[in-house]
Amino acid sequence: MMLLSLALSYTGFTALSLSMDKHQQELNGSDRCSPERMRLWAWLGWATLTAAFGLCVWNHGWALGPVLWLGALTAAGLLIAFGLYPYRPRWIVPLALALPMMGVIAALL
Repeated sequence: MMLLSLALSYTGFTALSLSMDKHQQELNGSDRCSPERMRLWAWLGWATLTAAFGLCVWNHGWALGPVLWLGALTAAGLLIAFGLYPYRPRWIVPLALALPMMGVIAALL
């Protein structure tokens, strides 16, 4: 379950970064989404971060769940900020689509 919350945190941060003008230009070049689409990205990002929080609390309880959620946020944020944006920005969106699926598979095994 921890891998799924880490994947949801990564996807949430990716969606939040896609809701910003600067990151839209970095990831899509000159193509830019409409303001409605950018608000949708923001809502989706916050929803997936909330789902990751709920998953951590449901799986580990209130004593340890928020701590593990903050750890998942830290790991996902470091991966995006220091790993992928500077070196492989084209990998960010495909990974955001693939990681939650892999997290669900890992949670079921």
